[in-house]
Amino acid sequence: MFLNNTLPNLMFTLIPVLVFCGFAFVITMFIVMGVKGIIRWQSNNKQPILIVPANLVSKRINVSRRMHNNAGRVGHSSSSSTDYYITFEVESGSRMEFEITGQEYGLLVEKDHGDLKFQGTRYLGFERN
Repeated sequence: MFLNNTLPNLMFTLIPVLVFCGFAFVITMFIVMGVKGIIRWQSNNKQPILIVPANLVSKRINVSRRMHNNAGRVGHSSSSSTDYYITFEVESGSRMEFEITGQEYGLLVEKDHGDLKFQGTRYLGFERN
């Protein structure tokens, strides 16, 4: 008799607490990511805009694909996104990687030499010599 009454009571008190903790965790992660983005944006704004000679040493892409359930309908739909990255090497030998647009990615070629313009971690452009 004791076991039969305890289990349902435990479920009705434990499940709402777990659901609340899950929502709190997700909301907290969104807030943390937003604060990190604002801090990076402010940090980049405080940095000087630099133009340095650099070589484009590598290009890469990252394709992310997601499957979606069609809310009870037959089949699934999918979506994908592509992020484009380029890596420059400056005269000191250090390398910097930046995320860029697909249009600019298509215009650049590995081993290009030119002037890299950036501000902190923010890519502002590349002009070939």
